[in-house]
Formats: sequence, structure tokens, C-alpha cells
Amino acid sequence: MQDLTLVMAQLDPLVGDIPGNAARAIEAVREARIEHGADIVVFPELFLSGYPPEDLLLRPSMETRLREARATMAEKVARDVLVIIGYPGVREGHRYNLAGILYNGRWEAEYAKQALPNYQVFDEQRYFTPGREPLVYEHKGAKLGLLICEDLWDGEPVNAACDAGAEVLISLNASPYHHDKPNERLRLLEARAEEVQTPIVYVNTIGGQDELVFDGGSCCVDAHGELSVLAPYWQAGLMPVQFLQQSAAVWVPQPGEIEPEVEPEESLYCALVTGLRDYVNKSGFKGVVLGLSGGIDSALSLAIAVDALGPQRVQAVMMPYHYTADISKEDAAEQAKMLGVEYEIMTIEPLVDAFMLTLANTFAGTERDTTEENLQSRCRGVLLMAISNKKGLMVLTTGNKSEMAVGYATLYGDMVGGYNALKDVYKTWVYRLARWRNTESPAVPERVIERPPSAELAPDQQDSDSLPDYDTLDAILVRYIEGDMSAEAIIEAGFKRDDVYQIVKLVDRCEYKRRQAPVGVRVTPRGFGRDRRYPIINGWQPGE
Repeated sequence: MQDLTLVMAQLDPLVGDIPGNAARAIEAVREARIEHGADIVVFPELFLSGYPPEDLLLRPSMETRLREARATMAEKVARDVLVIIGYPGVREGHRYNLAGILYNGRWEAEYAKQALPNYQVFDEQRYFTPGREPLVYEHKGAKLGLLICEDLWDGEPVNAACDAGAEVLISLNASPYHHDKPNERLRLLEARAEEVQTPIVYVNTIGGQDELVFDGGSCCVDAHGELSVLAPYWQAGLMPVQFLQQSAAVWVPQPGEIEPEVEPEESLYCALVTGLRDYVNKSGFKGVVLGLSGGIDSALSLAIAVDALGPQRVQAVMMPYHYTADISKEDAAEQAKMLGVEYEIMTIEPLVDAFMLTLANTFAGTERDTTEENLQSRCRGVLLMAISNKKGLMVLTTGNKSEMAVGYATLYGDMVGGYNALKDVYKTWVYRLARWRNTESPAVPERVIERPPSAELAPDQQDSDSLPDYDTLDAILVRYIEGDMSAEAIIEAGFKRDDVYQIVKLVDRCEYKRRQAPVGVRVTPRGFGRDRRYPIINGWQPGE
């Protein structure tokens, strides 16, 4: 009887950096061989191009660069290690999502992904042709059946691989994170393995890419669906899986390291930190600057930024006006000191006065309204962008999903920036995350968490003046945005008619704002942006 050491390479590629990703793969194989005695090293889906490459796939030079990278790998990858790695490829005029097998300097075989997802954030039918055949490759007595991501969710490619003789199923994945996605994956793997009585190795990518974030969680389940090995979430690394040959066609994964389950708040917080860190670092910014208002959203955003980048790469600016409460100034200063970030106070009063003087004739005879409120926010945006330009810092905006959903944000004001860490985080979760983060170490002043939220753009202003309480608001938004429930269906679920119609009308009306908002990582099952796509101009009326 034999044994095999398979190493799951849970790594963070850079989209478009094909030579760099190939170099990362070569080094990972070397390390896997030295540190773990690897017989097989498996990389994630589309590792050489990064995921998702989107319209880079349409570049004529994509295939040339991939061919050169694969030639380099064939020359430099350690011998006597079987490498399974994902990449796109054009074959006989068709583009496929491929898993290639490299062994002893030769590319032995390729498997083409059969199930191409075209829902939520996935657009694979735009780019790829589906594969038609399973691939089972024998290595050191083990028959390995290859799968790529959606093949597992579809199920038919799984059955086809087992019918073709697979004794171990190996799935290459680029599965983005959202709430409860790790548990969904594990439940799926357990069910699939038990159905076909075959162990499954699941290798996932990690890191942030624009609006997506990948949590890793590479794992192996045995033929009964029992978890044998689970790599850490939110950490790049190499995780070994030991297989023992129990009989001629039965390979059994041995119990290994299993990452403990974490609280949902910790998982979500790690997603936000990872998304921001990779967006800033991969984009080449020196750091971030944000407006610190003394409110809960900017406070949580500051904590995330410090955890992602370190305090030396974060600048916070308090920009008070007449309506900024003293406790907001005190709490902002306290948090900046608590987290050790550069902190500055810039009053916007002279700027607002100058704008109002310039606009005096145009505004003559009109009443004060939200125009003057928005002007305050826009003055702050100008200051933050000036700091960004001068210092090479990206402006981090701080609005949450609840606000973005109903348009409770100012175009060219508090929406000015390059990235929004809280873009897909509902307000109720903002509070949950702040409280959880404080259990790790003090990061958000308790008074910020406890006081009623306010934009502080008018005297004694509170969010509840114009919106239902956030528990109600978020419950309606989840049903409307993620559940696609109609207004009447939401009312039937127990919500007030006036509240529901107010909210759904605001959501529909404010699509134009969201189209101009900074990107932010998607962490719910349906985020704004590449996921939920609605026309800006339309005649749709809420109701049934």
C-alpha cells in the first residue's frame, strides 16, 4: 500500500500578473516539496491569470503570455511533483477555463470546466466555452478526477468523473466570500462526497480583488463526507493532506489540522480588512485618508483601515462645522489617539462661507434646505481629495449599505473616494462589528457605539428624523435587495405599509447614486455593483 502527500496551495494571485503568478507557483511547489514532501501540489482556479480576469481574457496577448508562463513553469518547477493549476486557454478557437497537469517538465493533460456560472457576480458564459468530458489522471497509483468550482455545485461533472474511475476528486476554486458562504461550501462538500463515496480535495483562492474577496478555507472531506483537513480562513499558505491507500481503489485522507469555527462577526471583519488591504496594496497607494466624524461608520472604518494597513499608513481628518457636536470632536480625537494614527482638525466654516457668498445671488429668494447641508459634505470631500492628491493616499469613504441603499449620502461629498470598506455592510452589522472589534482590543470609543447616529448637517439632526429605526430599515432592505420580495410581500411579512413604500421607492430612485459610488467589497449574498444590476432610468412601480 502507498501513501500520497497532497499540498493545497491557498495563495493570493494578482489579476493580470501572469509572470508573477507563475513565479509564485514555482516557489510554492519548491516550498511544498521541502517542507511537506509533496507528491502533488494543487493551486486554485485560474491561478495564472488571477480571478476574475474579466475582459483581460479578450486581450490578444493573453494566450501568448500564458504560453510563456507555462513554458517557464515546465522548465523551473521541481521535478517529481505533480502540479495541478488553473488558467484560461484558447483551444481550437474556443476559450476554456482549464486545469492543467504538469509533471517532470511536461504538461500532461488539461481539464476544461463544464459548469459555467452566470449568476450573482459570475459572468463565465461571457468568456468561456463549457468543457464536455471528465478527466481522470493516474499518479502513483491514485486516479485523480479533476473539477473546477461550479462543477461541484452543479453535480453532473462530479458524477461523470466518478463514472470515469476517479478515486479522489480534486476541485480548483475561486469561490468568493459572503455571509455564511464557508458553511454553505462545507455542507455542499459533505453532501457530494457522501453521494459518490469519494474523498474531495477543495482548494480555494484567497485575497481581495475589486469588489470580491476570497476567504480560503481549502479543505478535504473523506468518502463519508467527514471533514479531514481545513486550512485557516483569511490566511495564505500551504496545507498538506495525507492520503493512505486502504485498498486497490480506496484512498483515505488522514485526519489533519482543522481550523476552529469562528464567530460570524470575526469572519465578516476579516473579509473587510482583507478587501481593503489588498485593494490599497495591489493598487499601489501609500495608505488611506478618511474623514473621522465621531460617528460609528467612520470609527469602524478607521479601525478596519488600521488593522489592514497599520496606523502609520492611515490619516484621519476631523472637519467640524457649526453642527458638529463637542462629543463628536472629543470621540474622534480619542479614537485617533487610541489607534495611533495621524490626526488633524480642519474646520470647513471658511469654505462653506465662501461658497455661500459665491452662490448668494443664485440662491436669493430661496429657503434653506438640503442644498446647504450637502454643501458641507462637499467641502469635506474637496479637502480629502486634496490630501489624497498631495500625499498619494487613497480616500476611504465610510457610508454603510443601509445608507447607500436609500441614498442617504451626498454625491461629490461623503461619497468622494476610491474605496468604501462598509459599502456592503448594513448599519445593524456596523454596530455588531464595532462591539466585536472592541472585544479584541479597544478600537472604537463606547460612546460612539451608544449615541444615536446623526449626519450632523443641521441642528439636532438624527438619522431617525428621516428614516425608520435601523432594525426596521435593514430588515426591509434585506427582503427587498437580497430576497427580491415585492413591497406588498414585505408588508405581509409584518412591516408598516408607509415604511415599506418609502424605503423601496428610495432604493429604486437612488440607483444613479450607487453607480457613482466607490467600489467596496461584497460580503452579502447580493451586493450593489456587479451583483445587483438595475436600470437607472425605468418606469417600474413598486407593489406586487
